[in-house]
Amino acid sequence: MGLHKELPRTAQIHLVSSHQEVYEPCDDSFALVDALLADRNNLLEHRPTLCMEIGCGSGYVITSLALLLGQEGCGINYIATDINPHAVRVTHETLEAHGVGAELIVTDIASGLEDRLAGLVDVIVVNPPYVPTPEDEVGVEGIMSSWAGGENGRSVIDKILPVADRLLSEKGWLYMVTLTANNPSEICHQMRKKGYASKIVVQRSTEEESLHIIKFWRDFDTEANETDQSASGFISFMLTQIPLLSYWRGTNSNNKS
Repeated sequence: MGLHKELPRTAQIHLVSSHQEVYEPCDDSFALVDALLADRNNLLEHRPTLCMEIGCGSGYVITSLALLLGQEGCGINYIATDINPHAVRVTHETLEAHGVGAELIVTDIASGLEDRLAGLVDVIVVNPPYVPTPEDEVGVEGIMSSWAGGENGRSVIDKILPVADRLLSEKGWLYMVTLTANNPSEICHQMRKKGYASKIVVQRSTEEESLHIIKFWRDFDTEANETDQSASGFISFMLTQIPLLSYWRGTNSNNKS
């Protein structure tokens, strides 16, 4: 019997392509992939048929997801979107270099896809623009669009949430990167109103920010109020254990973090 080879803690991907206007993997990208790795067994048991990344950037996350599900996840289709055409090209090259594929679309969040994909996506992963910035920096062309999140870093997040709700299947899961300044507990409360339970899969603090990777799933339990109190209480407790940090990113920066 062969020895079981342990998965690496973080997906080891050699970035084969880059562009000065495309966000490269950093702490937030690594934390999101770590969350997927930590939930790998659940993902395999979940048996998704369609996985989607909103804002694919370099392709690190969608490629990692396809690799960590591997042959055991055969038959899964992947879709990735980005408003930045350079990001879509880089993602294509990253996927191709690792022998995996995805349908890649240049669009804002999922514009033009919502009717086609409504209720069909089993897993959505998103590392949104979450950095608090002036509103006029949100959605501009180039790399700034990958981090500029507007007031409290919530402008783009609050646009993504209802789209994700429409796209997710009945068994759909959403994994999202958030910053403490985004008020993750309020995000969870907002999703709870739409019928989702939530939990923090990975929490990671750096010198500059505190990241939370939150998993959302549809909760059909009739004990909704009890679950809501339990989930929000847990998240509130977690947030009290770390300092409230918000991070300003100037227009000449090349990183979200």
